[in-house]
Amino acid sequence: MIHLHLGDITKMETDAIVNAANNSLLGGGGVDGAIHRAAGAELLTECRALKGCRTGEAKITRGYNLQAKYVIHTVGPIWRDGSYDEDNLLANCYHNSLCLAKEYNLSSVAFPSISTGAYGFPKDRAMGIAIKEIELFLQDNTMEVWLVCFDKDTYEQYREKLTEIQTKPGEHYIC
Repeated sequence: MIHLHLGDITKMETDAIVNAANNSLLGGGGVDGAIHRAAGAELLTECRALKGCRTGEAKITRGYNLQAKYVIHTVGPIWRDGSYDEDNLLANCYHNSLCLAKEYNLSSVAFPSISTGAYGFPKDRAMGIAIKEIELFLQDNTMEVWLVCFDKDTYEQYREKLTEIQTKPGEHYIC
């Protein structure tokens, strides 16, 4: 089931929260910086050992001082103009994060709006990709998936998008 929440992802009481990370996994601004600050120094230490992450891929760490037991780090694409495989790379962020959650037998995961902040991915387009990937996953898997919005505008856009998007029958999600 997909849930929509307006608030701070670092306060979510899900099994995992997803970090919209940069390639180094060593913290940054926005969601990435907030998660690193809330989790504490141990997260940075564990992330150093991971030696980074490529765009579209996902890696998992413990949650340390967070309510969530795990942090799934994924690197979203920087928006250029849509002709640099940005849609596919963003879809991979959701796909690989959900597959990692499944691999760890997690029952709930919370996502931020990946790549729509400093990386400049158009929100409406990113939301469509996120919802489609999550709905495809949920056709064959049971998990509580939260879309966590930091601001009311993003929350309202997601709410509208959730009512208009439906995946096509016959599509399936393979981890």
